Amino acid sequence: VQLVESGGGLVQPGGSLRLSCAASGFTFSNYHMSWYRQAPGKERELVAGINWSGGITNYADSVKGRFTISRDNAKNTVALQMNSLKPEDTAVYYCKAVHILAQIDYWGQGTQVTVSS
Repeated sequence: VQLVESGGGLVQPGGSLRLSCAASGFTFSNYHMSWYRQAPGKERELVAGINWSGGITNYADSVKGRFTISRDNAKNTVALQMNSLKPEDTAVYYCKAVHILAQIDYWGQGTQVTVSS
């Protein structure tokens, strides 16, 4: 089982980044997917989630209107489009898979996003 995030990096305030998470080793469409982030000295927090079909999404208040989560079950990928980035968005971003029925979850290794001028 693998979840591999990519797309992180350094961006100026107001800029955009697109994170991607590639899944392998499990039936992707049987899992809800989400993005979390963890800033230095802070707890990991939920950023956005999407259900198994892609029909339902949810967002943290702090990113509503700026971030968009999407998934492609044919390609086993989930993406997070991040626009109008702010310095407070700086964190390590993690991809998480949660089985729709069983108590099974997987985490990726994380990708660093730094928003700074």
